[in-house]
Amino acid sequence: MGPTVTVLLIAAAVGLVCLGAAIGIVLSRRERRAATSAADLAGLAGTDTAVPVLAALRSTVVVLDDDDEVLRASASAYTFNIVRDDAVVEPTVAAMVNRVRASGRAQDAAVTVARGRVPGAGQFHLQVRVAGIGQGRVLILIEDRTAARRVEAMRRDFVANVSHELKTPVGAIQLLAETVEAGADDPDFVRDYSGRMRKEARRLGVLVQEIIELTRLQEGDALAEPEVVDIDDVVAEAVDRVRVEADGRQITLVAGGTKGLRVRGDAALITTAVRNLLDNAIRYSELRTRVAVGVSLDAEDPEIVRIAVVDQGIGIPKEEQERVFERFYRVDKGRSRATGGTGLGLSIVKHVAADHGGTVELWSVPGRGSTFTLVLPRLPEGEPVDSEPAEGVPTDDAAGQSARSAS
Repeated sequence: MGPTVTVLLIAAAVGLVCLGAAIGIVLSRRERRAATSAADLAGLAGTDTAVPVLAALRSTVVVLDDDDEVLRASASAYTFNIVRDDAVVEPTVAAMVNRVRASGRAQDAAVTVARGRVPGAGQFHLQVRVAGIGQGRVLILIEDRTAARRVEAMRRDFVANVSHELKTPVGAIQLLAETVEAGADDPDFVRDYSGRMRKEARRLGVLVQEIIELTRLQEGDALAEPEVVDIDDVVAEAVDRVRVEADGRQITLVAGGTKGLRVRGDAALITTAVRNLLDNAIRYSELRTRVAVGVSLDAEDPEIVRIAVVDQGIGIPKEEQERVFERFYRVDKGRSRATGGTGLGLSIVKHVAADHGGTVELWSVPGRGSTFTLVLPRLPEGEPVDSEPAEGVPTDDAAGQSARSAS
């Protein structure tokens, strides 16, 4: 809805107010300030017709009379500290009202106000439009742009982070290619540097794939067609995907726990989440240690499935545990880059859990290891199973064989 249309709608509503018989009723200031519900507004307007018009607007609305006293104000106008008692108290908005009365022209401005009176509590970022609507009345429309500003900042940070992360493998590939070109007459030299180029290209491919996965999750359409997911199959597939990497570090994989549990969701995404947890555990574990994945029902709520990945790695300091799920955050940047980590794996796990109505928990002690637990709502017993586990996930026989071989 454009500003001009919005102003016309408000003008029509206020015109109905003027025609209503209740305008003749003298209300106290306290009653006018409290007129925020539909019923109170109807009493103020003197007609039911104005109520749905005003209520349909997404913007915060303030209507002033010819003495600049508040006739009607949305509750959020007080939350934004624009209105207090009967008056507009925010200086920028008050100045806009004065300019409208002096010039007769609508005013638009971006206004930043403090969140409450406590210093450091943050700010609201508002888009404000002030216009006259006849008979000395002034309309103030306020749109809260705080969330949009925050999302835009996140997007800028994300683009900056992606650009930074892409520079490393792309720059390495370029440098290696130039080096290979210079030593083209030495087969051993070319073979060595070609292997390094493949490693960097592989890392670049993983980074791009994880960015695509994270974008898909953030778009909110990942679970457009949820299916019944067998957790045994998910764990077996995830273990198989990281087996080569684990063998390369002489890490023993162990899988076990409660069998036969199912959830509803996207099998590929849940498998990716478990694989990412296993991959993270392997990267941050010392050589010749053990990584285990266990499935269980929650001790307090049997309708909750818990998939725990336990390692004997370096652990995570307490002050960094809240940040490990941030995009591109690494506890040990040198180790992560050396092993091909992108810094996106745990962020993907967090989004997968949220999209399935679950969460991810972390326990960690430096020097002792970490436990990441994917927590998902269980498929209720007796609920109709209207779809089979997704194609591409191993069958029950294959899952059992894979889980046994992991141990």
